Amino acid sequence: MTGNEIRKRFLDYFEKHNHRLVRSASLVPHDDPTLLFTNAGMVPFKRTFMGEEKRDYVRAASSQKCVRAGGKHNDLENVGYTARHHTFFEMLGNFSFGDYFKESAVEFAWDLLTNGYGLAPERLWASVYTEDDEAYDLWHRRIGIPEARMVRLGKKDNFWAMGDTGPCGPCSEIHLDRGEALGCGRPECGVDCDCDRFLEIWNLVFMQFNQDESGTMTPLPKPSIDTGMGLERLASVLQDKPTNFDTDLIRPIIAHTEQLAGRSYGQDGAMDVAMKVIADHSRAAAFLIGDGVLPANEGRGYVLRRIMRRAIRYGRNIGLEKPFLSETVKTVFDIMRPAYPELAEASAFIRNVIVNEEKRFMETLDTGLKLLNESIGELQALGQTEIPGDLIFKLYDTYGFPVDIVQDVVRDTGMQVDLNGFHAHMADQRNRSRSKVSFDAMGDAYKSLSAAAVKPDFKGYEQLTSQSEVLVLVLEGQAVPEAKVGDAVEVVTAATPFYGEAGGQVGDQGTIIGDDLTICVASTIKDPTGLIIHRGTVTAGRVEKGQTVTLKVDADKRRATARNHTATHLLHAALRRELGEHVKQAGSLVSAERLRFDFSHFSQVAPETLDRIECMVNARIWDNVPVQTQ
Repeated sequence: MTGNEIRKRFLDYFEKHNHRLVRSASLVPHDDPTLLFTNAGMVPFKRTFMGEEKRDYVRAASSQKCVRAGGKHNDLENVGYTARHHTFFEMLGNFSFGDYFKESAVEFAWDLLTNGYGLAPERLWASVYTEDDEAYDLWHRRIGIPEARMVRLGKKDNFWAMGDTGPCGPCSEIHLDRGEALGCGRPECGVDCDCDRFLEIWNLVFMQFNQDESGTMTPLPKPSIDTGMGLERLASVLQDKPTNFDTDLIRPIIAHTEQLAGRSYGQDGAMDVAMKVIADHSRAAAFLIGDGVLPANEGRGYVLRRIMRRAIRYGRNIGLEKPFLSETVKTVFDIMRPAYPELAEASAFIRNVIVNEEKRFMETLDTGLKLLNESIGELQALGQTEIPGDLIFKLYDTYGFPVDIVQDVVRDTGMQVDLNGFHAHMADQRNRSRSKVSFDAMGDAYKSLSAAAVKPDFKGYEQLTSQSEVLVLVLEGQAVPEAKVGDAVEVVTAATPFYGEAGGQVGDQGTIIGDDLTICVASTIKDPTGLIIHRGTVTAGRVEKGQTVTLKVDADKRRATARNHTATHLLHAALRRELGEHVKQAGSLVSAERLRFDFSHFSQVAPETLDRIECMVNARIWDNVPVQTQ
């Protein structure tokens, strides 16, 4: 059975049992800022499980694209060295939103594995949470698994929680016994053993409690089901392959790499690692770019860049000196075409992005590897066993050489990497370049407002002048009851028409006035909790906490800034029209005097293209069309 057939059989089975088939969501979570990437099948349904979103169905099934690289769930460094770690994988899952619960979930899983996929029942074991007698009885009495193949495990292994608070519950895992020949030989060998005999293939999560901040769990009125089973892992079982990389979902990419490198897989351990890395990372790069992520120096784009550069470095280990990832992704398109035709449709764009990144990094790689290898040789000659942090920082800061690649190179030498020293140098650099006030340092002065969840009433879209009460006065980081002439003061009011610097747009300037009082506001900022802070100098009178003042925004500067803000939108639209819909804002500066717009693109923009973009924007400006904000 092919990987595509395994995926289809799963979805067909649950569609037959009245589940809505839901197409895979993007790898970029659209409404979850806590996640870099979609990393599990339940992520697109998270708000439904939380009761924040209603759907017109109560049963669902999907094959969800997932990436685990960067953030809490990060398998990147393990890829290539184990049989089953991946950056990209698919998770098969069936879900119930307050409809069926444990009994049906257990029956569906058992029926599909044994009857649908033909796995021998005597090879399957079940683990349950130590206190979940209901699940134990279902597996033992209802399904008929003998107690000898049943295991109770604790919270670490068999209890799931969405976070410190919220939905949670016990889970039950189905494991495949791959045979004593792969075991450790110990009498106590079981599903919780670290040997290769037992392989977890399906996890059934029973969401039946809500946990509050005190840790108290109360039963949910409508318990739900969330299950997950890795497609690649299941394919290795059904195709009787020793690793996920040997399945038809990944092995053809390795075969393509063999052709490009003129090397054979399975004859050398180090070479096998390199080919597995390239195969896995080819899949991740293709799908991430297909979902709109572009190589960058921060965020998701930085993770993509790390994945691609790691593959390029391993390619060098097997003699691939020219761009090759843009070739191996062709095989990814072919394998995934039946399930993800949109990936193949975007193939030209994806390959363009990849080949440009490859060319750019190969120049960096040559310089960095030469310096690193020379340094390793010198250090070893001196009897040193650690790569110092200042060298790692120099490679990173001067040559753009990634730290994870330093770790990969050094791993083969047996030396250690001084990451603490590197991070200390990075911290020093951040401190030297930091031009904005650290809100951490001034936190005490505003702590009472943050604790009370005070958010100033921003009136700046409707008016440029308003009256309000002074809530806090801050001098040199300390809250004070008043400020006098000459004091450089920070002022927080209950309401304000002043816009706090955010999204690249500078904050407003203006004045705060009262009886004989004038404060010239030089800048306005917004702290991470949402407080709007006016920074200025008292030029007349004095100001007291609790005083009623009038806040007046400099209207000319606001209008000039607004014009440049509108221009950034025009520029973004022109860039997307000329370069493609993939263009996204990567940073900006909007002030009264000028604007700067940073954007993501996979290559340098030609001068003649920039001229067309400039003409396009200017033409829209000369049209003088009315602008409305909502």
